[in-house]
Amino acid sequence: MSEATATLNNTTERNTAMAVLTALSFSHFLNDMMQSLLPAIYPMLKTDFALDFGQVGLITFVYQITASLLQPLVGYYTDKKARPYSLSVGMGFTLTGLVVLSIATSFGAILASAMLIGTGSSVFHPEASRIARMASGGRHGFAQSFFQVGGNLGSAIGPLLAALIVIQRGQGSIAWFSLAAALGMVLLWNVGGWYKRRAVAAAKAASVQARSVTLTRRQIGTTIAILLALIFSKYFYLASLTSYYTFYLIDKFHTPVETAQVLLFIFLGAVAAGTIIGGPLGDRFGRKYVIWGSILGVLPFTLALPHANLFWTAMLTVPIGVILASAFPAIVVYAQELLPGRVGTVAGLFFGFAFGMGGLGAAVLGQLADMTSIGFVYGVCAFLPLIGLLAVFLPRMDRFVPAKAAA
Repeated sequence: MSEATATLNNTTERNTAMAVLTALSFSHFLNDMMQSLLPAIYPMLKTDFALDFGQVGLITFVYQITASLLQPLVGYYTDKKARPYSLSVGMGFTLTGLVVLSIATSFGAILASAMLIGTGSSVFHPEASRIARMASGGRHGFAQSFFQVGGNLGSAIGPLLAALIVIQRGQGSIAWFSLAAALGMVLLWNVGGWYKRRAVAAAKAASVQARSVTLTRRQIGTTIAILLALIFSKYFYLASLTSYYTFYLIDKFHTPVETAQVLLFIFLGAVAAGTIIGGPLGDRFGRKYVIWGSILGVLPFTLALPHANLFWTAMLTVPIGVILASAFPAIVVYAQELLPGRVGTVAGLFFGFAFGMGGLGAAVLGQLADMTSIGFVYGVCAFLPLIGLLAVFLPRMDRFVPAKAAA
């Protein structure tokens, strides 16, 4: 009887954890869908408010600063002191930002809305990543992939909704998206309640057993630097496709805008597929090998892309998206295992750095394209995955543990 009860309890616990992961992934979908609305309506804002490109760039700068630089600070703070309901509060910042944007009558109000939306993102990602790990049941890679793919899908569909709703109905229709934020707040409030109940038990379960060999602080620092270098290569290359792929197709192959947008959507779908694949592969085969293979393995495809015709360009972006995107869940989980007890700090650092590199990459590559050509940009970016060679120096986490954990 006790065995049956234990089995029932374990099944119930697994189902609850999966429900929490699903709520987090769907909330990530809502969050990134709303985040992607802002850049998607830049043309409308530029026309309606008579903005120059410098002012548009300032909107991006304000958003990126709050969305990327605040994330490690939020993660560090919540590592020190748990804030179970901070996810719902963060979504509240996004809701407020959308309402402000819908009624903005000045450039200053647009900047304020960008800051609020960016703040919502900076609060959401570190804590959501922490709770996803807590609800993983030991399948940390799967949990990160499942959580992250919601964001990929939201980022892909956000611009489509902007085109169908906001561009057609005007600035005021942005307020309708605040309903999505309100739904997210309700879901995340319930997730926060589960987190609060599980926090003590999870802290005990997270204790790491000592092994015979430990990593020094210097080795930990070097490993984190390598992981950040890999994020740099991944997101700089992704920026070349997410920001300039349509321009590349139009410039080189003279494709219609609609066709270019469809091909971009196919690439973004491949990125989502890679995100959901990468985590479970890391759970099964080891995260170092997934990181190494996912970034360096994409090199033959990126080298071939600048020389392909239209058909093969479309075909090559599919393995590029799948292979390259599979790295990020494995990198985040690998770093969290490297620094036990600092799950939020690690998530904030890597999500924030990824956002920052995406924004910086778009700016730098845009300047390079102005000075040369869009084709030259793709020729240069083709070699970025070579940075993946640094993965050779990553320690295997099944053999080494941080010195702090072994103490």
